[in-house]
Order: sequence, then C-alpha cells, then structure tokens
Amino acid sequence: MKLKAVKKRNFDQQKRFVRVRNKVRGFVEFDFAIGDPSIYIELILPTAAFEEFCKKNKAEHMTEEQAAAVDRDMRKWRYGEQD
Repeated sequence: MKLKAVKKRNFDQQKRFVRVRNKVRGFVEFDFAIGDPSIYIELILPTAAFEEFCKKNKAEHMTEEQAAAVDRDMRKWRYGEQD
C-alpha cells in the first residue's frame, strides 16, 4: 500500500477567518477558524455581536478558494469522496 504525501499547510495563529453560512432573524451562522481555514468551529451570534466579534479578532472572510477547499475536505471526510 502506497501512502499519499500530505501537503504541509502554513499555520499562522495570528490569522483569523470567518465564513458566513446563513443569516436568519437577526442572527449570523458562521464558521470561525484560527490559523487554517480548514480547522474551524461553527458559531451563531446576533448580527451586531458578529460584527464586533470579527472586529475584535481582526477576522478576514474566507476567499472563494479557501471555502471551496474546506468543502472538498468536508466531503472527503464525511462521504469518502475524492477529487
């Protein structure tokens, strides 16, 4: 069995990322990551609190490329799908 090489990712704990998933009745559902967009937690906050959270954490919104990479990784682990 041949093992696939793991791509080394840059991890900068100073970088913070958010990805808005949904906005419902004054709340924002979002992913929050530190250092690596693919390692995130899912959170929900009122809109004003979300804006303050992003400001205090100096969070940047994930790019489309980062979000697509996170989605591919999720499909791989949840459903065994490979690119």
